[in-house]
Order: sequence, then structure tokens, then C-alpha cells
Amino acid sequence: MVSIVGVRFKRNGKIYYFLPGQLKLALQDAVIVETARGVEFGTVVITDKDVDEEDLGSPLKEITRLATPEDFKKQEENKAAEKETFKICLKKIEQHKLPIKLVEVSYTFDVSKIIFYFTAEGRVDFRELVKDLASVFRTRIELRQIGVRDEAKIIGGIATCGRELCCNSVLSDFQPVSIRMAKKQNLSLNPAKISGVCGRLMCCLKYENFDEPAGPHKRKLNAEPELEADLDEFMDDDLILQEDDE
Repeated sequence: MVSIVGVRFKRNGKIYYFLPGQLKLALQDAVIVETARGVEFGTVVITDKDVDEEDLGSPLKEITRLATPEDFKKQEENKAAEKETFKICLKKIEQHKLPIKLVEVSYTFDVSKIIFYFTAEGRVDFRELVKDLASVFRTRIELRQIGVRDEAKIIGGIATCGRELCCNSVLSDFQPVSIRMAKKQNLSLNPAKISGVCGRLMCCLKYENFDEPAGPHKRKLNAEPELEADLDEFMDDDLILQEDDE
């Protein structure tokens, strides 16, 4: 058995697991970790979880250190910079006349990469936009196309029940939802009544779907969530572009 801790980088984000090393960590501790994206600032949400080594998949990295007051200050500076970067990117999108909607800008803690999340009706050739952004920010740039469910998760909103969207407040990952679940619960099949603000079937249809057999299902820790489709990937020494379509 190995003792691990869970770290979340966004309020409603996926939980990633790390080895605590020699650190004594408590819930809500702010930590600095090394991830596939780069150095990140996260919050401990699970402590002292014992798992079998065979469930780890690839070896886990150790928590680098507890966050310092200087780290908190830098994180706040990054958040402020994301807002300004968002405005700059909107202008660049308009200059390049691209049919895309910018949803969010995310900095890694060490600013080694800036990720721009956007939606679009179909495939978009945004290579010139990426080169333009790279010349402005002088760091690695990634443009990631997301689906409508992911857009709702990022932006948030109020559902028909009057509460915050589940995807934005309590769900870390999207679960498969089908029209069959609504039929089993004798719900109206009117799309307006069983669809969320994203236009897709409401996530809460899964909550009372008791007839589904649980079955043995294990997912490797830190496995990347499955994307609805992976359209295209373009890589360069200075640029990384990736599209995730619906």
C-alpha cells in the first residue's frame, strides 16, 4: 500500500494524486507540484489515502513543497494576468476574423504555458493566431477547442432547479448520460425539460439511475479524462496546439 494525497487546481476540477514525500499535509493546504502541464499551484482535498501500487499506473510525482506567501502573491498576479490576456486574445481573434468564442485563459504557475479554451462550430485553422499570441507573450501557447458541456462547466450558471450547475459546483468529471435514463425514471422526453443550459441531457439524470449495474470498474489514478473527440494536433518547438471537439 502507498499513501497518497489528492490535489485540485480548480474548484470544480479533476483531482490529481501525488506522493506526499516527507510533508505532513492537511486538507486545504496550498501546495506547489510538477505536472505534465508544468509547475502548478493547487489545493490538497484528499489526505492519507492508501492505495495498492498496482492501481497507480505510472509512478506518481511527489509534492514539491508547501506554498509560501510569495507563491500566493504570484498566483494572484497570474489570475490578474489571465484577465488581461483574455482581452488581448479577443482582439487578436477579431483581427484574424476567426469564428471562435473564447471561453477561458489559464496560466501555469510558472507561466511556462498559456492555455486558451474556446468553442467553435467546426474545425478552425488557428495556427496564425497561435503564432501571433506566441510573439506577444513569449511563452508556449496552446489553443484547446472544447465542447458545450465543458463551456458550461467553466462559465457556470443556474440550472432549472434553481441551484448552481452541477458541473460547475460539484462534479469533477462528466458521467455518461443517455435518454434511456430519463425513460426509466418516467420523465417527460421533451428536450426542453431534460436538457441543461448547455443543450445536452442534464447530468442529474444520472443521480437516480439505480438500475445500472455498478460492476467492477477501476480507473488508473491521474488518467486523463476522455475527450468527446480528438480532432487534430499540431506541435512545434515553440507552439503546442490541440483541439478537443464535441
